[in-house]
Amino acid sequence: MKLEVINLTKSFDGRPVLSGLSHTFPEGRVSCILGRSGVGKTTLLRLVAGLEKPDAGRVLGVPEGGLSMLFQEDRLPPQLTAAGCLRCVLPKAPDREARIEEALRALEVNGEPDQPVREFSGGMARRVALARALLYPSPLVLLDEPFKGLDAATRDRAVAFARPLLAGRTTLLVTHDEADVSAFDADVLRL
Repeated sequence: MKLEVINLTKSFDGRPVLSGLSHTFPEGRVSCILGRSGVGKTTLLRLVAGLEKPDAGRVLGVPEGGLSMLFQEDRLPPQLTAAGCLRCVLPKAPDREARIEEALRALEVNGEPDQPVREFSGGMARRVALARALLYPSPLVLLDEPFKGLDAATRDRAVAFARPLLAGRTTLLVTHDEADVSAFDADVLRL
């Protein structure tokens, strides 16, 4: 089912952020949402996720299989380890631990196995949060600036990790970086 927003309008304290936005996001593809700060990119994700209610308009096609969201803040349980954060979203399966180890290795999350994420650098915590969002088995993925704060080499590794995990999943990726469009062969919505 395609994801669609119809005449979506949202204001905060009387200030319009989105006004009559209509768009159809292709099923099973990455769509990059671009625009300057304050034009409603994050608000759009929050409306799609059901975390905000629109003033007018509707969101159609949010799949029954749920969604995964990476917020601008990492939102990791501070007392858990990196592996513990990923265990929270992966169903129990014989390959679960191998998938966790593979994800942490691919993203070069090099903390001690028992180190809580509250002790991680910002970039390391961001990579754990990204892995958590990507590994959650949902048909819809919402990513709010997933590569912010990563240096070029780390960003390239994160993109390479994300690409196969997003294949066939409807993905809305908020970004300021035009390189993300080509990296994911993405459709574009400019706000």
